[in-house]
Amino acid sequence: MSTHRDEREFLLPDLGEGLTEAEIVRWLVEVGDEVAVDQAVVEVETAKAQVEVPCPFEGVVTARHGAEGEARPVGTPLIAVAVGGSAGGAAGRSSTGKPAGAPASSPAEDRYREAAGGSGNVLVGYGTGASKSAASGARRRRRALTAAGSAAGRGTTGPLDGHAPHGAVAPNPPTAFPADRAARPVVGGVTGASAAASIPSGAAADHEGTAHRAPVPVISPLVRRLARERGLDLRALHGSGPGGLILRADVDRAAAVRGGRTITADSGDSADSGGVPTTDGRAGQPAGVGADPTGAVRIPLRGITAAMADKLSRSRREIPDATCWVDADATELLAARRAMGEPTVSLLAVLARVTVAALARHPELNATVDTDAREIVRLPAVHLGFAAQTPRGLVVPVVRDAHTLSTEQLHREMSRLTACARDGRLTPADLTGSTFTLNNYGVFGVDGSTPIINHPEAAMLGVGRIVEKPWAHAGQLALRHVVQLSFTFDHRVCDGGVAGGFLRYVADCVERPTLLLRSL
Repeated sequence: MSTHRDEREFLLPDLGEGLTEAEIVRWLVEVGDEVAVDQAVVEVETAKAQVEVPCPFEGVVTARHGAEGEARPVGTPLIAVAVGGSAGGAAGRSSTGKPAGAPASSPAEDRYREAAGGSGNVLVGYGTGASKSAASGARRRRRALTAAGSAAGRGTTGPLDGHAPHGAVAPNPPTAFPADRAARPVVGGVTGASAAASIPSGAAADHEGTAHRAPVPVISPLVRRLARERGLDLRALHGSGPGGLILRADVDRAAAVRGGRTITADSGDSADSGGVPTTDGRAGQPAGVGADPTGAVRIPLRGITAAMADKLSRSRREIPDATCWVDADATELLAARRAMGEPTVSLLAVLARVTVAALARHPELNATVDTDAREIVRLPAVHLGFAAQTPRGLVVPVVRDAHTLSTEQLHREMSRLTACARDGRLTPADLTGSTFTLNNYGVFGVDGSTPIINHPEAAMLGVGRIVEKPWAHAGQLALRHVVQLSFTFDHRVCDGGVAGGFLRYVADCVERPTLLLRSL
């Protein structure tokens, strides 16, 4: 009996928040896999966050469009799915039992579109609850059998050749990496995600006879990115992790050996020592990274890095900012934090509570400027952003309604957001809508800074390191724990008197934490 399948293309959906493209971080399915409605098929990085994209169709994947690391515009194809058949005896029928060519979608697809507001294009962690709950569902893999004639035409190539004829899927290697993707560990908040085969940059896998390569034993998007930046072929590396898993240290070692360079495992920075040519013929530079004739390396601004660059540039162009600063004796604040007992509350959470109290006294700083209407807009709620450095760059997670939270509640929420930021699990909602930002640059071991305002906010409080210094205390010179506080503000919103009053109140609370009792 002939089998007919209605092939549909799933396009990169509208990502919202003014986003127009996304970079493919990792494929979660391969050609030949069966997918269910709402199943995540690809992990992408936008200018806001790293998210999974669920497919609105049910069927068999026949093509993947775009390589890992490639940026795809909204509205361009991601995958093609044959929705009229399945891997077993249900071939030729849809999930509803209708003929494969019937245009009607399955009830599951209809429910999906209804939940998504009719589009069916929602990112996991960004839209409907249905898409979020389906992200952790089991993924099914279809093994297409190769016809005897096709096998004979290929000769006696073994299962590790990494290729498959049209209509067949190359089997997984019998060693090194588990075949059951549902049993793989959680990495960055993504469960059951397979290490999809890499596709050469600029080439899209389709159903026109493109060969498919065996999976690479890598589950970390960071490891894949580092390998791309350094021009390394992951298939040529031997992993030191469990079951042959390729770790970041393996990439660092391979890059050092190949390029004759010293590479730090923490930062990925390198210093040329031998000038050994890389695969693209340029000495000391990873393949795939742009360079001009002078040897300068050109690194494209993408994703969160590009968004942050645009925001900071706009802040400098539009906001007439000014900065004031003060040194404060934080000895009593540290003692008060210790007195809170276990579990320990972070110092950043304590400073966040001080900041919220200061904004309650100076609400004109919790504002934004509407340049078109030429109005200052004072905001009723404090959505507190705090700067966090992650492997993917600087991000500013947002604590919603911070003015309603206690110090302990602020600690729990900031800890949750920080963990999500480091794992790349922040949603776009976690990164937007802040009204004021707290920047703790003391973690970098520096005393002071002049922060750039997080546009379109009106101010930012910066906190330096706390260090012992000689300090006049109770009429005597003593060693005290001193911190420098800096405050950058939009001079259109307030004058120096308001800014100075805000910063002085923060410093007073740092020096005498009992002042906070008035705001509780």
